[in-house]
Amino acid sequence: EHPSHTLAQKLLPRGAGSVFSFDLKGSRAQGKAFVESLKLFSHLANVGDCRSLVIHPASTTHFRMDDAALAAAGITQGTIRLSIGLEDPDDLLDDLKRALKTAEKAA
Repeated sequence: EHPSHTLAQKLLPRGAGSVFSFDLKGSRAQGKAFVESLKLFSHLANVGDCRSLVIHPASTTHFRMDDAALAAAGITQGTIRLSIGLEDPDDLLDDLKRALKTAEKAA
């Protein structure tokens, strides 16, 4: 249903990449705790690697921005960006679940 789906099918006939973002509810500290507790994901800003990568923009690439500037850039205190690599999917899911629990405790 996404407005760019048809264009994505045309430009990426073999499928879209595995880079996506999601927002944790909470603070910068919770986003940072989430990233720091991951074991399999590498904390790097580049994408397109064969390894799974993670970044928390509010505490790294955009750390100097206040809440208004983050919002204008489409970023929240809890925005997390993931790039999924070639590791075992079950291992990655377990890593993410554990990190979510850690972030929840950091509230």
